[in-house]
Amino acid sequence: MPPDSLPSEILRISNLHAFYGESHVLHGVDMAVNRGELVTLLGRNGSGRTTTLKAIMGLVGKRTGSISVNGREVIGMAPHKVAHLGVGYCPEERGIFASLSVEENLLLLPKVRSGGMTVDEVYKMFPNLLERRKSQGTRLSGGEQQMLALARILLTGAQILLLDEITEGLAPVIVQLLGRVIAQLKERGYTIVLVEQNFQFAAPLADRHYVMAHGHISEMIRKDELSSKMDSLHQQLGV
Repeated sequence: MPPDSLPSEILRISNLHAFYGESHVLHGVDMAVNRGELVTLLGRNGSGRTTTLKAIMGLVGKRTGSISVNGREVIGMAPHKVAHLGVGYCPEERGIFASLSVEENLLLLPKVRSGGMTVDEVYKMFPNLLERRKSQGTRLSGGEQQMLALARILLTGAQILLLDEITEGLAPVIVQLLGRVIAQLKERGYTIVLVEQNFQFAAPLADRHYVMAHGHISEMIRKDELSSKMDSLHQQLGV
């Protein structure tokens, strides 16, 4: 199917409920993401943002409702099968292999789809990683670890990126660099769902913002509505 005939909607979540054991965390989440779009999940801690990303990947104990990726239902699908549909997840804890070098970390992950970046392309996007390619994960700064975690996903061929708090605890100069990288990825056609506490980082990048509260979507705000909705956002987020 040629690109211009692909459906615009790439991710659709309907009436999603998610559980950790007996704990009911998501209470009927409804949202959609279009191909090539960047959307944020905003909300206070405990609102369900990270659980929503994990539920998409199949990393929660129980899910009900519907999650459709490129028209394929993924409720009940194993995480590796979801990855093969082109979904890449960058968790807040990063998950790099501390005892391996940068380059070994990059070469370890298998490609799940064609069209992934090459190692050279990744090094061009993240010059810091090129300089540190022989360094062990334990010797990297927090910012370098975050770059590596994101770079690994880009090598796999994923086209839908689920990014969880990628600026957490990082120096402003690294946050700016990651902002430029995210903008480049969007220009290249990646679809991005961004969980982010740093609203100043997220606001200029996003096409739309989904606000979460108590395990469901409380509001959807388009980029062109942002200025008129700031009072509501301040109340909901405490920013």
